[in-house]
Amino acid sequence: MRFEEAYGGWQERRLTQGEAARLLGVCDRTFRRYINRYEEEGLEGLIDKRLDQISHRRAPVDEVLRVTEKYRSRHEGWNAKHFYAWYRRDGGGRSYTWVKSRLQEAGLIKKAKGRGKHRKRRQRAPWPGMMLHQDGSTHQWVPGAQWDLIVTMDDATNEHYSMFFVEEEGTASSFRGVGEVIESRGLFSSLYTDRGSHYWHTPQAGGKVDKNNPTQFGRAMRQLGIEMIPAYSPEARGRSERMFRTHQDRLCKELAAEGIADMETANRYLRQAYQPSFNAEFMQPAPEEGSAFIAYAGQDLRDILCEQHERVVGNDNCVAFERKKLQLPRDRARLHYVRVRVRVHRYPDGCLAVFHGPRCLARYDGTGALLTEHETRVAA
Repeated sequence: MRFEEAYGGWQERRLTQGEAARLLGVCDRTFRRYINRYEEEGLEGLIDKRLDQISHRRAPVDEVLRVTEKYRSRHEGWNAKHFYAWYRRDGGGRSYTWVKSRLQEAGLIKKAKGRGKHRKRRQRAPWPGMMLHQDGSTHQWVPGAQWDLIVTMDDATNEHYSMFFVEEEGTASSFRGVGEVIESRGLFSSLYTDRGSHYWHTPQAGGKVDKNNPTQFGRAMRQLGIEMIPAYSPEARGRSERMFRTHQDRLCKELAAEGIADMETANRYLRQAYQPSFNAEFMQPAPEEGSAFIAYAGQDLRDILCEQHERVVGNDNCVAFERKKLQLPRDRARLHYVRVRVRVHRYPDGCLAVFHGPRCLARYDGTGALLTEHETRVAA
């Protein structure tokens, strides 16, 4: 009816083509097309042909049902991107947008809220190995158990170099994460962390860290030449915080799907399945070509990534350490070490060693019992 009114005005020369087109809210060219279709087919010619045509690219109904039933049966609660990763692994050939739209149409997932205001993101490090992030996340990863997930990742590429569960985050878990990176990739330039007490001494709560009073972990990083950078807000660690949200959503569901409930099996699943799959999906190319990693060729890494405590040998050639008596064995280098200042190393696995300068005098198990040479080689 609206078109007939505009068409009649144009026929009676009360309206120009431009004025008639503006009345309909279209351009002059579209109005001329309407005229041709109206004169050939009448009002029927003005109906949009797309309304009653089915696209030849439209997916069959049974394919849509298979996708939605698969989601309902095993993946309920997963977000669209996580489900799509599994869909592609199972041989699915449709696009991410297609899969997400079908799940939304079926009411299985909700549409995401609009993004907030624009913020400028910090630029990534240009090369892998220039800056790494290390952080832990306490969460109920399996029913009835609160574990800490320790992640060491690259700022330039998002690649996760080390992932494992521990009962509680601390100095030992931080040493383990850094050690796994150095052994597999080499030394890196800097490490970005929160202000946890095992990373930094903070004289005043919420204040600045004391860089002149390093923790055991800080001493080890200084010895390796790795710069430590403290974060002063959760937003400053936004990159790792967003990754942990993804892990908390995905990893819990995958562990449940695999029927995993103990830490040893969960750590094996992390190494063999989850970490490689996660890196394949979320790794990004570095902004520039090159690498800041360098091969490590210094002293035994195990004797750097450990706690070191100074002690004085007693008159009985024993070293007192945390209610343990570490008996020094006979040494061909000197008769005794009475009143000599030595260094006790405590390793992440709980074993101990006593050093005099660069020389290791003896090694002990976690109870303080002296290890034989064979046991020492096995422990090393």
